[in-house]
Amino acid sequence: MIRQAFFAALLLFAGGVSHAAAATLVPPGNRSVEQPGVPGASSKRTSAGNTTFDAKYRKVYALLKNDRTLRSKISAAARAYGIDPLHIVGAIVGEHTYNVDAYDRLQTYYVKAIAYLSSSLSFRYEGEDVTDFVNRPQFAECRGSSGSYALWTCRESVWNRSFRGKTVDGTAFPNDRFSATFFQPFYAGQTFGLGQLNPLTALQMSDLVHQVSGLPKLDAGRPNQVYETIMDPDLTLPYVAAALKKSIDAYNRIAGFDISQNPGITATLYNVGNPEARAAALKRENHARASRGEAPRFPEENYYGWLVNDKLPELKALF
Repeated sequence: MIRQAFFAALLLFAGGVSHAAAATLVPPGNRSVEQPGVPGASSKRTSAGNTTFDAKYRKVYALLKNDRTLRSKISAAARAYGIDPLHIVGAIVGEHTYNVDAYDRLQTYYVKAIAYLSSSLSFRYEGEDVTDFVNRPQFAECRGSSGSYALWTCRESVWNRSFRGKTVDGTAFPNDRFSATFFQPFYAGQTFGLGQLNPLTALQMSDLVHQVSGLPKLDAGRPNQVYETIMDPDLTLPYVAAALKKSIDAYNRIAGFDISQNPGITATLYNVGNPEARAAALKRENHARASRGEAPRFPEENYYGWLVNDKLPELKALF
């Protein structure tokens, strides 16, 4: 099956066929026989908690297995965004296996959401609020962006190009991600809730979630609203589904690959982010490969997505 898909994709890239008309299916399962190496950051999180990855996986699996209400909410979110619920399950499993421990009960996430509403939050760096920062002239190109996804993706690109690791107007900016610099008011690397979304991703998905689920649009000037959305399972699951749907659409439209039947690939993209840029890079690489008469490179899972595909039989049994 994979061999047939390889040559179909080679014809696609070599012949210039429209991606929208003939996306190449990425078959279910892992491309790698062995799991890719787990980076040091995830290993440190696990050792700090005195657990193993398998124990953390078993904990989040138990949450999913024992909570019929949670599975029902996942299925409803998946239907609303036209994706298989296993994509959402894969994102949750990956995050809680490699980043944070799952809580034992869904109710705990609701309690945490209420707690964050009483906190005084702000999205700022060195005293400058992000709503003021994005009004700097460097961001002028983003002002005509259509929708929250295009707007915040553009702003992230400007950050990487014009501010990251540079000194601008007397302020030294860290060589770090936009989300880590402005959108983590507690400490770097921290994400929250059932889907472990970061605020920047939530802001990007705001318009799509408003359109599909009818939830209020998010505002970077209201950090507490953003964090409530991230923490409350009823609010965050549509955002998780929207982010996964965006990845599936980006790889179909840009790179010519249908990843809708491979939750390990969508989980990988949920983990690493920037699906459109990654799809564009894969497209460029495969055009170069086609010019050399080589088969295209398919999207590949990382350590996080590999686990999801490896555990897929028992995850499927939940639904």
